[in-house]
Amino acid sequence: MSRSQGDFVPPGPEAKVFVISVAAELSGLHPQTLRAYDRLGLVRPARTGGGGRRYSLRDIELLRSVARLTAEGLGLEGVKRVLELENQVLALQARVVELETELEERDSDAPRVRNLPVRFDAQPFLIRRTRR
Repeated sequence: MSRSQGDFVPPGPEAKVFVISVAAELSGLHPQTLRAYDRLGLVRPARTGGGGRRYSLRDIELLRSVARLTAEGLGLEGVKRVLELENQVLALQARVVELETELEERDSDAPRVRNLPVRFDAQPFLIRRTRR
């Protein structure tokens, strides 16, 4: 089966398609720096059968963030912690959206309660504040 040119779907931001030299150029970092960041676990490129690294657009964005944070004076351990915290925040934000959706679904399924008028016959009263 042949495909026409209109059927081409470009790879998404998660597709690991860039070799290390291209990733280094796109991120503005040296290939040795990318290898060091891989060893430290700051970025996790895919591996080919021969062991070559393949980076995605998301990986390149991450590398740029690491470069920016280190240029601002943060050490690599600090950068690693910042990235972990950013991932935690994203996960928590996704969970909040999930819970809000669940609450909205519950509210739409709940029976509607009609508000009834309430009559108050109590006498007004005054609350006094005493000093200690």
